Amino acid sequence: MSAAPTPPVERALDGRAVLVTGAHGGLGRAVALACAAAGAQPVLLGRKSRKLEQLADAIEKAGGRALLYPLDLEGATPDDYAELATRVGEHVGRLDGLVHCAAEFAGLTPLEHTDPAAFARALHVDLTARWWLTQACLPLLRGSDAGTVVFVIDPAPCAAPAYWGGYGIAQHGLEALVAMLDAETASTPLRVRALRPGPMRTPLRARAYAADSDRLARDPAGFAAACVDLLAPADAP
Repeated sequence: MSAAPTPPVERALDGRAVLVTGAHGGLGRAVALACAAAGAQPVLLGRKSRKLEQLADAIEKAGGRALLYPLDLEGATPDDYAELATRVGEHVGRLDGLVHCAAEFAGLTPLEHTDPAAFARALHVDLTARWWLTQACLPLLRGSDAGTVVFVIDPAPCAAPAYWGGYGIAQHGLEALVAMLDAETASTPLRVRALRPGPMRTPLRARAYAADSDRLARDPAGFAAACVDLLAPADAP
């Protein structure tokens, strides 16, 4: 779906647990706050502990609660993700949603001049790590009556494909991953969704567009509300 900003859904996620990757980033932070406002307990995953703590404080001041899970997706192994899923199961008791907001993008560069390590890092964080984490969380998500995986996919590399490097290639890979996983789970209650937000005022976009002349970018909060819509059970208020 192509996401457009929508009003927040009131308590649509009451009593649910949602794991948000890249939780201290632009969209990730907005998604975590929106999920908490809708009644969910967010599990905050990110590289920077201090920023996760600041976000958790903001959620608690608003009357919610969050679980922090510092983890660097670049170096994490499948065993690390399996341990994460185990700990979420032990500390929260359930998992109803997984939202992939974490992203690796160093900036626009011609493929010919892309650093090999940067190329591999972007492909891993933006594609491989997303699948490894999803695979580890599938047993927990299947235990929910409305388990949902949301892959945030940037439509910009498809619209203007030049210079996006490994990050841009990963976005195409995510489209294939969503289609494949959705087809393979079509007969189960698990829901696989793609969120393709429009231009947002985030640090990632600032690496590709000059902020002072970027008149298309909008506040990530509107697209976070669209993410809550995707996570909500069909009978949510």
